[in-house]
Amino acid sequence: MLFGKKKEKTYEYDRGKEVPAIRKSICTAEMTAGFKNRETGKFEDVMLLRNEADLIEFKRLCGISEDPEIFY
Repeated sequence: MLFGKKKEKTYEYDRGKEVPAIRKSICTAEMTAGFKNRETGKFEDVMLLRNEADLIEFKRLCGISEDPEIFY
């Protein structure tokens, strides 16, 4: 058995083709963070955002400093 630090999970994305984004439901106001393909507009879910701490965690895991694009 190996002991040591757990490997940190990060999200890799193609910065030329994808943009970090938040999708918000009009009915429930539930927010989901993920990546939106610039060419097709397809959204890939990554994580559910329950509070501000989840948004900060998403930005840290993706290595972004700016706020993600928000769309519905």
